[in-house]
This record gives sequence, C-alpha cells and structure tokens, in this order.
Amino acid sequence: QVQVVESGGGLVQAGGSLRLSCVASGGTFSNRAMAWFRQAPGKEREFVAAIRWTGAGIYYGDAVKGRFTISRDNAKNVMYLQMNDLKPEDMAAYTCAVREGGEIYSGTRYYIRPSDYHYWGQGTQVTVSS
Repeated sequence: QVQVVESGGGLVQAGGSLRLSCVASGGTFSNRAMAWFRQAPGKEREFVAAIRWTGAGIYYGDAVKGRFTISRDNAKNVMYLQMNDLKPEDMAAYTCAVREGGEIYSGTRYYIRPSDYHYWGQGTQVTVSS
C-alpha cells in the first residue's frame, strides 16, 4: 500500500526558512512525478511546486517562485521543499502528492491540479509569525 508522509513543518518568523520532507513507501517512486500543495483555512488547495521523475524538470507556482526550491533523492524515495524568506501568507498545511506518471507537463499544460495526483500525505503545518 502506498504511503506518503510529510515532516518538517513548524513555527517560524517571517523571513525565516524551513525545509519540508516527503517520504514515499509501498511502491516505486523514482519513476513518478511528485508535487507539493498547500491549503490555508478557508481557502482552496493551492499548487506550490512539482518535480519530474528525473528531478530535472521543475515547475513552481507564482506565489513561491524565487523563494522555494523543490528537489528529490530517488535513492531514498524522498522529496524536499526548501522554503526561504517565508511570509505570513505562506502559512498553511503543506501536503505531498505523487502522480502515477513521471512527467509534470502534458504538452499543453503543467500538472498543477489536485486531480492530477493520485497519492497524498496527511500534511504538515507551517506557521509564519509576523
């Protein structure tokens, strides 16, 4: 059974940094695309970043470009999200997601919809104080 578990959330001051981790188990993930989403109370789930199965293709949501970095270590089945210069508006539950396929771009659009992903973690909370 596929399991996806996030860690690394916490409380940080505005301008600070955090690194989230996502560990996947119960299957082969080195050939699957992965992504981070976030959801704040009262808001819809928002795409944060996605990474191709090789790690060479990456796509970011506009709100985090230049501040967040997504990466993965296929040997360990782990994906990371390095978050720098955190802002109060970044405060949310961050969730890891895994696609059945390895690509993040269909040829016409990037896979940024929650429905594009098949396996989900429970989320880790990031709180940013101003």
